[in-house]
Amino acid sequence: MHIVIFITAPNKKEAGHIAKKLIQKKLAACVNIIANIDSIFWWKAKVDSAKEVLLVVKSTKSKLAKIIKLVKATHSYDTPEIIALPIIGGEKKYLKWIDDSVR
Repeated sequence: MHIVIFITAPNKKEAGHIAKKLIQKKLAACVNIIANIDSIFWWKAKVDSAKEVLLVVKSTKSKLAKIIKLVKATHSYDTPEIIALPIIGGEKKYLKWIDDSVR
């Protein structure tokens, strides 16, 4: 099963570091880095906010546990956002490319 994983990071440098590790270890086929995300969230019983960077990771469900482990070991947050969503369809050649890239 193909998945998309959202991961937020505090800055572009950390996001780039995580993205490169995911690609180098063949855990992801592609990582998009989107800067200037305004995040508003509950943290320590109050509403908080932060400027963040969003990583959009394309991979497979079989790689998810290793992705989570790598991100938790690399990330500066105590509780990093790591959310995986299924890809329910897409262009067949692209989906095959994801499979080939993470083998």
